[in-house]
Amino acid sequence: MLEIEKSLQKKGYRNIAGIDEAGRGPLAGPIVAAAVIFSPDIKPFLFKDSKKMSEREREELFVQIREQAKAIGIGIVDSAVIDRINVYNATKLAMERALEDLKTDYDYIITDYVKFDPYPHISIKKADEKSLSVAAASIIAKVTRDRIMKEFSKVFPHSFDRHKGYPTKLHREEIIKYGLTPIHRRSFNTGIQHRFAL
Repeated sequence: MLEIEKSLQKKGYRNIAGIDEAGRGPLAGPIVAAAVIFSPDIKPFLFKDSKKMSEREREELFVQIREQAKAIGIGIVDSAVIDRINVYNATKLAMERALEDLKTDYDYIITDYVKFDPYPHISIKKADEKSLSVAAASIIAKVTRDRIMKEFSKVFPHSFDRHKGYPTKLHREEIIKYGLTPIHRRSFNTGIQHRFAL
């Protein structure tokens, strides 16, 4: 999980930020990106894709990452902005905000298959399975977004605490029953948007 970081360290880079996001696919809620920097002497402690972990495992690792990381930054882009600039550009904006939130210098970036010019970076497919810093960023982004969606479930009748805004059968049934909320992405196809005046 440190091969990518080690190869970059050999080239002289010391503060390497791994970036990943959560929330590109849901019909509702924000995109959340996270950037994580570890010290060069960090030992691997993540060995599994965050998507294959239980919620409890992610929560436990969230605490561990916060304890061990040199710096963590979080960037959030809400559904209105996603609709205005599209999901791909919103993802890059969330990543930029995460870098700004680091509040520390970085000299190179690892992304999970997202081209991130003009920033100095390497874009690697499934980087969250190959890079410790990206894997950590994936967990920080996922847990942060899940917590946001749980709060939205207290405001709206939708079960955002359960489906997190993803297009599950339950979520689609709730859209039919309750309609769209202010956090739904109007530019995404819910399959039943013709029923509502958007």
